[in-house]
Amino acid sequence: MGIYLNPGNEDFKRIIRSNYIDKTGLIDIINSKIGTTNNLVCVSRPRRFGKSYAAQMLCAYYDCTCDSRELFSNYQISQLDDKPEYLNAFNVIYLDITSFISNLNSKSSSINSIVNDIQDAVIKDIAAVTDVDYEDSFTGILLKYVGQSGKKLIFIIDEWDAIIREAKDNSEIQTAYLNLLRSLFKNGNFTSRAVAAAYMTGILPIKKDGTESAVSDFDEFTIINPGRFAEYTGFNEDDIEKVCQKSKTNISEDELREWYDGYSFDGVNPIYNPYSVMQAIEMGRLESYWRKTTAAETLFTYINMDFKGLQEDIARLIAGEYIHVDINSFNNDVENFNSKDDVLTLLIHLGYLAYDYNTQMVRIPNKEVRTEFESLLKNESRSKLADLVKKSENLFKETLEENGNAVAKVIDNIRCSEYAPTFYNNEQALRYVIKFAYICCIDSYQKVEELPSGKGVADVVYLPKNDSNLPAMIVELKWNKTESAALQQIKEKNYPAILKDYYGDILLVGVNYDEITKEHSCVIERLSRK
Repeated sequence: MGIYLNPGNEDFKRIIRSNYIDKTGLIDIINSKIGTTNNLVCVSRPRRFGKSYAAQMLCAYYDCTCDSRELFSNYQISQLDDKPEYLNAFNVIYLDITSFISNLNSKSSSINSIVNDIQDAVIKDIAAVTDVDYEDSFTGILLKYVGQSGKKLIFIIDEWDAIIREAKDNSEIQTAYLNLLRSLFKNGNFTSRAVAAAYMTGILPIKKDGTESAVSDFDEFTIINPGRFAEYTGFNEDDIEKVCQKSKTNISEDELREWYDGYSFDGVNPIYNPYSVMQAIEMGRLESYWRKTTAAETLFTYINMDFKGLQEDIARLIAGEYIHVDINSFNNDVENFNSKDDVLTLLIHLGYLAYDYNTQMVRIPNKEVRTEFESLLKNESRSKLADLVKKSENLFKETLEENGNAVAKVIDNIRCSEYAPTFYNNEQALRYVIKFAYICCIDSYQKVEELPSGKGVADVVYLPKNDSNLPAMIVELKWNKTESAALQQIKEKNYPAILKDYYGDILLVGVNYDEITKEHSCVIERLSRK
């Protein structure tokens, strides 16, 4: 048993001693690919979605130097498995690429040596169990080992794309690394004779070489289109039910859904972030367990890129909108961006956005991720949204002071910014601007559009979150009428009755836009519940 060659099953033993949710059905998919021409698989998904757990599970299942029969006997694979002869039947080469990068940092070595380090580490493990001809090539050494042992190799490569992300400015290292992968998985003589299967997992899909995948023989299953791997990408509703049944906390399924749900794939909906769910259960607290462990993946870095329309789209997302994204031009790296769509596609792969494959629309998936976006507003000096935030804060201040004229002027100002619709020609366009105008409120208010009352539908309602002294706000919009008419409709339709269970003050806000004067007008009244 080595570190990289046949690492054994101890890591998976540790995993199942915790509150483990059975995902062993994934093994059945890999079993179905062994011995076929589709035996190379790359599964990409965001951080905190169980990639390393899956990799260590596969090591335990296939490693020929250990006995894992009892380990898997109570899990799904024991009922699904029509290939029991594959259990502990192969030599496994397990490469956690992030560990090689960490070793470089600890030794103050250069990333330039990492491709050689990977090969040397595997050769060292082989040399511990058999003679090695160091003059031979890496693939030559592996091929001879397969011949001597009589067992083919299964490669399990965790965080395969870490080098692509860490050496994002070093094309020479990227090329050397991709050439290593090609030598293993695009070399017909070696691959067919020595490789039973390969399972790579990472955040990014395989880097493109031009318009094609740089290691083209892999079948790819991404967060955008996970195919058969969808149910193993995160937790589904059945998993959440099991988690809550085992839990000793009072956290409910509905609360987990609000905080950590929101990802959806064809046939599997919803999908929860498994790491954060388990952390919430372990800690007994609902909060953001988001981990930013790589500087290159800082949200600020990407949303502040200077692409036309990007800031508007980010503001729309924060305001609760869905937006269309073209995912096809993305180069599968963190350096080469040609448009706002490439940036937004990266945010999908990083887990910041949820993508609907059918509509090609994205949104912020849940409360946990929303806190990351909301932090942009709390640290607005670091964001290109700073100007919008300052205007919004000023508008909110004037709203609380019931200064309708000042509110109208701020709305005018936002209307003339890049955040307004290109065609400002109806009440829907006005509502669009209002959502941006009150964007600073997302942390303290819940926004509800078109909230029905007994006599009509209120355009936009803002309800204070948690225990707050802030007033609720009912905003009614008019086009080519008057602000007074908007306010009168709130009263005539008795929209405040919608908030019968809310006992604080309510601000009634009437807004009108006049196409002739090209100006907004606003009137505000306070309805006191004291």
